[in-house]
Formats: sequence, structure tokens, C-alpha cells
Amino acid sequence: MTAMTALPTPLKGTPMLVQLKSLTKTYRAAEVETTALHNVNVDIREGEFVAVMGPSGCGKSTLLNVVGMLDSPTSGAYVFKDQDVSGFSEARLAVLRKKHLGFVFQSFNLIDELTVEGNIDLALLYHRMSTGERKKRVAEVMDRMKIAHRAKHFPSALSGGQQQRVAVARAVVSNPSLILADEPTGNLDSQHGEEVMKLLLELNGAGTTIVMVTHSSAHAQYARRTINLFDGKVVTENMRAAS
Repeated sequence: MTAMTALPTPLKGTPMLVQLKSLTKTYRAAEVETTALHNVNVDIREGEFVAVMGPSGCGKSTLLNVVGMLDSPTSGAYVFKDQDVSGFSEARLAVLRKKHLGFVFQSFNLIDELTVEGNIDLALLYHRMSTGERKKRVAEVMDRMKIAHRAKHFPSALSGGQQQRVAVARAVVSNPSLILADEPTGNLDSQHGEEVMKLLLELNGAGTTIVMVTHSSAHAQYARRTINLFDGKVVTENMRAAS
């Protein structure tokens, strides 16, 4: 794929979705204090595909947790869709997560006792929609992810690649504004990893904003922009030239 070069922020003129302003996250345990993120400033516009890279322990997962509203910053601001959510209660954050965010994890996090369609439907249970509408959405996303023929199968009967397709389907069935993917190919072989990356690229092409943490420089090349972290700080931001 094309080598990455330093360019301005992509999609200039499109609405801003995520803004991290002088954001710091510190963890305290007994007398030990650890700064996972330090004075981070990041802007992500709607429709971007952003990869986050860096060595283990550099703050990648913490950054994803903050953007995903699973953790709150110690200082600084997190502006999501023009709202500073830094001081929101867990109840208000839960509403935003349900409405706007989808998550894809390395470990799939599927429920063994539920079928493929049951796992996907689970993401809609707390949305105010009829059973008929839920069934329609689940059927549409299974077809889109090419797993409709596995609808009645349980996760144990699926390959790793198929399980991750189910996880992606669960993440997108509610039509989120933002998908957060944490090492989505980490438990997959190279072939299935490429399939998942092409799936994410297709979703981004349809307009979904994606932020992905990865150790793979090859998979980071699927993103339009790469943010590199080191010791909790943004050290470089690179943009891939259009192919």
C-alpha cells in the first residue's frame, strides 16, 4: 500500500466528532500514581478512519476507553458531537454510548449460549424499537456481513474470522456514529485478519467513523490517518496519501 506522508488533517470541512483537549488520565493506587495519557490533543472528524499505534503500555487502550466513554479523563476536555462530556455522570455516558458508539474487541466477547442472531440482537435490546424492527435490522446486518447462513449457529461452531464478523455486526447493527476497534485482528490468522480489515474499510467507505488500536503497521495502512503514542503522549500524526 502507499507509504504514509505528513499531510493536514483529512476531511477538512466535515463536522468534528471527537475533540480531546489537553486531556490527561492518571491512575492512583495506594501511593503509586501512573499517568496513562498526558496532555493529549486529538481531533477526529466524521467519516475518518484513524489507527492508533505505539508500544505496549503507551496509552492506546486508555485512549480508546476514554473516547468510548468507558473511562473519564482526570483533566482536560473530551468534546463529543459538540458536547463536553468530561464531567458527565455514568448514566448520561451510558445513554451516549448506546446511541452513538459501537465496540469491536480482540477477544470477540460473544455470548456462548446465544446464537449468531441472538448475539447481534443483544445490542438492540435497550433501544426503543419493536421486535419486528429489531429482527429486520439483525437480518440486514447478517446479510451485509455475509453470516446470514450462520444465523442459528452458536459461537463455538464458528471460525475466528466468522466470530469477528459477528462482533462487527453487533457493533454496527444500531447504526453508531463511531466504531471503536481494539486490536480487532489480534486473535486472527493473516487471511481472516485481512478479511476483517476489508470489512472495516467497507464500513468506513459507507460513512462510519472508525478509530482502531493496532500493533500491525500493515493493518494501520488501511486507515487514512495514524496517531502514534509513546509514554501517553501523541508523538506523531501521519496521513496516508490517497491511492
